[in-house]
Amino acid sequence: MPGPPAFSYMRASDLSLSDPFFVSKDIQMEKDGVDSRMLDLGADCMCKLLVASLPDPPVYPDALLSANDDDSSGDGTGAEDRIGALPDDLLGGVVSRLPIKDAVRTAALSSRWRRIWLSAPLVLVDGHLLPPGEEAGQLPLDASGAVAAAVSRVLEAHPGPFRYVELTSSAMGARARRGDLARWLHLLAVKGVRELVFVNRRRPLDVALPATVFALAPLSRLYLGTWKFPDTAALPRGAGFPHLRELGLYCVAMEDRDLDFVLANSPVLECLGIYYSQRQIVLLRLASHSLRCVQICMCIAEDIAVVDAPRLERLLIWDMFEDDNHATRLSIGHAPNLQLLGYLRPGIHVLENGNTIIKAGTKASPRTIIPSINVLALKVRFEVRNEAKLLPSFLRCFPNVEKLHVKSEKSDEPVGRLNLKFWQEAGRIECLQSCIKYVVFHGYRGDRSELTFLKYILGSGQVLQEMVIVVANGMFSTQDEVGEKLVKPLSSVKMASGGCNITVVEGTVHDEEDSCCLRDARSGGSSGMRRTRVKEERRIRWR
Repeated sequence: MPGPPAFSYMRASDLSLSDPFFVSKDIQMEKDGVDSRMLDLGADCMCKLLVASLPDPPVYPDALLSANDDDSSGDGTGAEDRIGALPDDLLGGVVSRLPIKDAVRTAALSSRWRRIWLSAPLVLVDGHLLPPGEEAGQLPLDASGAVAAAVSRVLEAHPGPFRYVELTSSAMGARARRGDLARWLHLLAVKGVRELVFVNRRRPLDVALPATVFALAPLSRLYLGTWKFPDTAALPRGAGFPHLRELGLYCVAMEDRDLDFVLANSPVLECLGIYYSQRQIVLLRLASHSLRCVQICMCIAEDIAVVDAPRLERLLIWDMFEDDNHATRLSIGHAPNLQLLGYLRPGIHVLENGNTIIKAGTKASPRTIIPSINVLALKVRFEVRNEAKLLPSFLRCFPNVEKLHVKSEKSDEPVGRLNLKFWQEAGRIECLQSCIKYVVFHGYRGDRSELTFLKYILGSGQVLQEMVIVVANGMFSTQDEVGEKLVKPLSSVKMASGGCNITVVEGTVHDEEDSCCLRDARSGGSSGMRRTRVKEERRIRWR
């Protein structure tokens, strides 16, 4: 007889960011009389979130450098220039990791140091050129001229190559900056930039990005923010990114054909992120023999079709603008290595595997299952009967899932509940019976349908090892209430596994997988979504 589950309880701080969505309709809103200062504030919030999710630059602005002159003779003759004794190539590596102000200052030390700075691969982050105490996220609208001028001087003075350039502090929509825009892209192309982060810092957010961006052939990483993408229909044959491995598009206005063009002409692209798209995506076709990770966040998309992606491992879809009247069709074609998929929303997402649309009551068959998935994330409104009834059919499509994330969402108009009998009569769900080892249930509010589902998981999961239940803030006022309303009902379940640890977390938890950043996807390994990360303040176990 398996013993009762082991419970733990902890409080967690609210670690999630607020959601300052800013859809690019500012021009029309300004015409409608919306205060431009409010639009600027919205754009600023969106840009802050954008900049916060960008990859870390390869510089160390907080590093402390010091030299210890050990004059052992006491008369000064024993002083030794230990840094100057290092070889040029090593010193070049040090200089390239300094903030640009410090790197440029080294050129004033001597002719040798100037030669070292000019030969070291350039790392330029324009945020490091801001006045002391300023931050890019708080830069006044009329204060970017000096930064832009300094960027121009650095780009012109350094012969290249440019290892990493991050331009996020200038308002490129201003007329005075249009010349800088063309000049910067020309210099970046001529001097061979390898990694580029380029963000239009202020409104308007649909400034046309020159097609010369396609001249940046050596690029391996490219992040673009708040631009209008070049019209690819007018590009010459052969345009593309032959060495590009990572592409992040943040609040970029582009047509579906433009993204098709980029995928077709980026033969080694591995990571693609699309965030806050300014326009509705009618059809996002994933046809690439190199793609391994795709993230789509805060967009409106009618169809997402995985057409031919033999190396694709992770497909993550978060916080899409969807409702009962606007569904996204997700079709999975050729993706034999797809291991992580989420967040699917039964009733909102139309799931199609091959040519079969998954409906309530759909049985598992070779035509409906995706056996490669081992990490699955779902969003469910358990109070909406038609959505909850789709859940068994969705789960049957993924017989080899080992980690299951479920987010419970509140319905404004509850329309029915499902009892334990429904789940027991739903038929065999292969992943629950034989594969799922780890379950995270987010947003628990004490609804009877939620509790019923948790009981079913515990009673069916034959290999279940751990369950984390994230309770909505304020749901329980005391630990005794947690025990009475949640722990006690779950303790009465006859568990199918030999033992399962259950952790109850109060608060909103920021998950590792909820990072809108390709950096996390790149470093997370093929297993994808990692365990829920919480700030623990106390823990109590029930056995």
